[in-house]
Amino acid sequence: MAFVELEQRGHVGLITINRPEVLNALNIQILRELDQILDQVESNEDIFVLVLTGAGRSFVAGADISEMANFSASDAKTFSHHGSNVLLRMTRFPRPIIAAVNGYALGGGCELAMGCDIRIGSDKAKFGMPEVGLGITPGFGGTQRLARIVGMSTATELVLTSRIIDAQEALQIGLINHLYPADEMLDRAVALANVIASKPQVAVRQSKQAIRIGTQIDISSAIAFESEAFGLCFSTEDQKDAMRAFLNKEKMTAFKNR
Repeated sequence: MAFVELEQRGHVGLITINRPEVLNALNIQILRELDQILDQVESNEDIFVLVLTGAGRSFVAGADISEMANFSASDAKTFSHHGSNVLLRMTRFPRPIIAAVNGYALGGGCELAMGCDIRIGSDKAKFGMPEVGLGITPGFGGTQRLARIVGMSTATELVLTSRIIDAQEALQIGLINHLYPADEMLDRAVALANVIASKPQVAVRQSKQAIRIGTQIDISSAIAFESEAFGLCFSTEDQKDAMRAFLNKEKMTAFKNR
């Protein structure tokens, strides 16, 4: 891998976009490598939660304009499909993904963060969708995810004005869950990942899927999916052990994840 690294810390996988000389700008190779990293994680049953961050002073400062500048309309559509498919895979990935946004998260970088399940920002993070100012629309699902996260009116303003916001405003509008000093942010993200990794993973993964699928379908179908997930959990050893411990006023110290 030239630009994407995977480090395993216990049950947490730390993915780092490492192209700091261009602020980790997304190109086709990074998207391919990110997809390959997800393949690696999927085959590694010992990684329960992922944390995604960037090297240096940027998370991802957008897609690589030097690569895009001479795209034809057909090239651009292909690039959009490729990036969108990788982000959709992240959204549908069975294991939770936390974005640890250490710096610039603009355009494709903001879209990448929004493709994760939880977003944490450092006090040096900047967010924005500057594409309209470059004569294009967001291309990796930004118009759809931003509206779902912060609401249609706020999303429309941010996209149409290309305004860059700081981490405090991102926290206020619900784009990030937590805001920490830059020197603490990654440790805090990993700590949160470890909390999730300590829970019974069948329930974690079913809950993620119920939340994600439920935002895409009508509520009756979503509740039906949740009922299936709820029932499935009752076939696990973890459910039996956890409820037995609760009734006996005992504390669960470890789960079997089955």
